[in-house]
Amino acid sequence: MSPIRNAAIIFNEPLDKGYPEPGKTLVYDTDRTIDLENVPLHGGLLVKVLYLSNDPYLRQKMTKPSTGKWAEPVFELNEPIANFGVGRVLRSEDSGYKAGDHVSGFFNFEEYVVLPASAIPHIMLQKLEDQGVPWSVYLGALGMPAMTAYFGYKEYVKVKPGKTIWITTGAGAVGSVLIQLAKIDGLRVIASAGSDEKVAFMKELGADVAFNYKTTNIDEFLHKEGPIDIYWDHVGRESLDIALAHINKYGQIIIAGAISGYNHGYTYPFKNIFNIDKRTLTVNGFGVLDPELAEHWGESFMREIPALFTSGQLKFREEKMPFEKTGEAIARVQKGENYGKSVLVVAEE
Repeated sequence: MSPIRNAAIIFNEPLDKGYPEPGKTLVYDTDRTIDLENVPLHGGLLVKVLYLSNDPYLRQKMTKPSTGKWAEPVFELNEPIANFGVGRVLRSEDSGYKAGDHVSGFFNFEEYVVLPASAIPHIMLQKLEDQGVPWSVYLGALGMPAMTAYFGYKEYVKVKPGKTIWITTGAGAVGSVLIQLAKIDGLRVIASAGSDEKVAFMKELGADVAFNYKTTNIDEFLHKEGPIDIYWDHVGRESLDIALAHINKYGQIIIAGAISGYNHGYTYPFKNIFNIDKRTLTVNGFGVLDPELAEHWGESFMREIPALFTSGQLKFREEKMPFEKTGEAIARVQKGENYGKSVLVVAEE
């Protein structure tokens, strides 16, 4: 077989502040090719990519490399970006996988990826079981966003029925799962998002109170509907500051992201930061890739969440966009315009 197209999403230009620009920050490159029959596998796999995950944190990796002890790795200029994906094995030199197996892992944004044996231990590769759900669900309701909600909720939230939790980006991939977990445990849920349509969706998920942060005076709203006992943050900056003003003594702050800082910088003139000590607050930040969280909660996640999803008790929505529109899809997530889990379709099955 002669080489065929292997289109990719290339990191073309780093950003300081602002939103990623389709065709500038990221470029859809159709000139790359691959010989599917003869490309060396080096003891690994050749995978046809089906779906790729579009997550807010990708924006953090689109900056120039930084230095220092706490410097975070960024995407390599003029190379494909990468994130979690689902694909089907075409060829295998690894006895643990065979052609036709469906797998998930950390893949380059390409139509076909070679995973040499040396890379497999580092990309969280998993063989997927067919549970009668679309394969894309393994990037959302059965994947990293649901794990983020479940791991963080189980590890950090001190659950007591009747307590009030405010969940930001409640219509998103993580927040929508979190609303439902909190309601199962009897918490009172306040949820926020950026459109009236998303407000309706959050109420459908069970939120007791939901509001559009773009059209609501949040401070006045929480004077009426608060105070809160737990604040789950995906936003940072002003939302975090307002939460600090309306949280009860001995309250909890759970920080799972800060998307407003990704595009506009992290510097913010906080007015209520000293309430952390005045009100004896507990603050926890976390990332879903922390191996201790997976060790603590991975087994129960796989036991509980798929059962909730397949039974219909856990509702989940996807927004699918074609691979060639990756730049636009990433910009939508950064601006809060997406609805549910954002998935990039490389090839449908």
